[in-house]
Amino acid sequence: MSTLENPILMAVIGAAQGLRGEVRVKTFTEDQLGLADYGVLYSADGRKFEILDIRDGKTVAIVRFRGINDRNAAEALNGTELFVNRDALPDEDLDDDEFYYADLEGLQVYDAENNHYGAVTAVYDFGAGDLLELKGPGKRPVLIPFSEAAVLEIDLEGGRLLVDPIAAGLKDDGEEKPYGAGGGMPRPNGRR
Repeated sequence: MSTLENPILMAVIGAAQGLRGEVRVKTFTEDQLGLADYGVLYSADGRKFEILDIRDGKTVAIVRFRGINDRNAAEALNGTELFVNRDALPDEDLDDDEFYYADLEGLQVYDAENNHYGAVTAVYDFGAGDLLELKGPGKRPVLIPFSEAAVLEIDLEGGRLLVDPIAAGLKDDGEEKPYGAGGGMPRPNGRR
């Protein structure tokens, strides 16, 4: 992606819609019609996409791009990811406790005792709450909840994230043995 310095994924083009070159687009914006507010979008291979028309399609946006005039051209775009540069995202609209996922990636993770747990490598939302993926040198990636209990402080300027290692699941509090430790599950009669 040679055209963008810090690309942010904004949408993914899906199936063609109708015969005039419209496509179904899954957006990652708060308002799916707001995708048009970001101007020109770019694919990973550097192609530019200018939105001519956008309308609500319930779970997706229905979009017509400049130069895509028939169903065949629209079908060829299926699966194309669309990006903008990070600078195109408005920071002034964010509340104090709001962050772009892209700004969290790369932050170094520490606890109050200055123990280092690695860096945030990704942010996921599988539907039950956001998760941060941490990866340290020589360690396997781990997922921690992105909650107020687990993440105590975010310092974007300092490049640090302060966590409670027990609430984040990085350390055992010593009270309960994790599942699988100490003999497995109890049998139906209560014995191990």
